[in-house]
Amino acid sequence: MNIQIFGKSKCFDTKKAQRYFKERRVKFQSIDLPRFGMSRGEFTSVLSAVGLDALIDENAPGAELVKYLATKEAKIEKLIEEPRLIKTPVVRSGKKATVGYCPDIWKTWE
Repeated sequence: MNIQIFGKSKCFDTKKAQRYFKERRVKFQSIDLPRFGMSRGEFTSVLSAVGLDALIDENAPGAELVKYLATKEAKIEKLIEEPRLIKTPVVRSGKKATVGYCPDIWKTWE
């Protein structure tokens, strides 16, 4: 199992997700989302697993502007350009992905 956790350093749920996998001795790659972002391929994979609305962090400064963009493509471009607008943690294992703290779903991945 190849787990990636995209998160923000001050996000409580990101820290909980990392602790969840550490406690189960599951290796994971931790990525600082605001600093490094997601590649277009990674983003597309997560998008197909969870949907666009789940990815938008409504509490992030500037997130309300994403709602008013006209097309889905414009919203996707904005999220790729400004990864701080993505809700965290984004936990990805191959084509499976979750947004937020979802231990019940992660149990099914093991």
